[in-house]
Amino acid sequence: MKKVARVAFVTGSARGIGKGVALCLAKRGWNLAINYVSSKDAAETTAQECQSHGVESCVIRADVGDTQSHEAVIEEIHSKMGRIDLLVNNAGIGVKQRMDLLDASTESFDQLINTNLRGPYFLTQKMARYFIAQQKKLSEYQPKIIFVTSISAYTSSPMRGEYCVSKAGLSMATKVFADRLAENGIPVYEIRPGVIQTDMTSVVKDKYDALIAGGLTPIKRWGQPEDIGQAVIALAEGLFPFSTGDVFNVDGGFHLHRL
Repeated sequence: MKKVARVAFVTGSARGIGKGVALCLAKRGWNLAINYVSSKDAAETTAQECQSHGVESCVIRADVGDTQSHEAVIEEIHSKMGRIDLLVNNAGIGVKQRMDLLDASTESFDQLINTNLRGPYFLTQKMARYFIAQQKKLSEYQPKIIFVTSISAYTSSPMRGEYCVSKAGLSMATKVFADRLAENGIPVYEIRPGVIQTDMTSVVKDKYDALIAGGLTPIKRWGQPEDIGQAVIALAEGLFPFSTGDVFNVDGGFHLHRL
């Protein structure tokens, strides 16, 4: 019997961490729904790179922060790919301008919360309903959900407080969905990246080059999108069957308390 190719929906997968996750999954035989908001060319390039590994992919334009579009997005992916087995909540934005906590605007706060927390929260709600419905139709169906957060979920950065708050909220979202969906056999995990080399962090490259060289992390290098992708593979392919709601740190040891 031919093995059915599983399908992963990775939000924000045109570039950065999301692209690294998508490519790692493609190398393992997963079909991909590549998501973008602004750069169709980048998304199509990622899709083509995934296809070079012998899998199928489709490109989905969707703003995760637009909660009214979530059901239509899920329906579009299902229509194009036939099924969805994995949701990786990766899409997120940083602050447009680093600003002292006492001067930060409500507009910036609302934008960060909407994209980084509110959007993934309700997308996961809709996807969970889809997964439960599909469990009644498909045999050997083992859907999973992964939230990609940040060390900013617990590390204070007063020049971008709204970002920290959004990631802390997303960390709790992992726990409440893991609790609720355990009875349905749907594990939910949090991957917590550290300093990862992407377009988003390129603007602070010199700062983090110096910090890493000075011992910010025990493993003295930048993290790469592929590092997150490898963690996703381990979770997506069921290597932690007795775990849910867990935090997987992929941060070069940043989380360690050291003297």
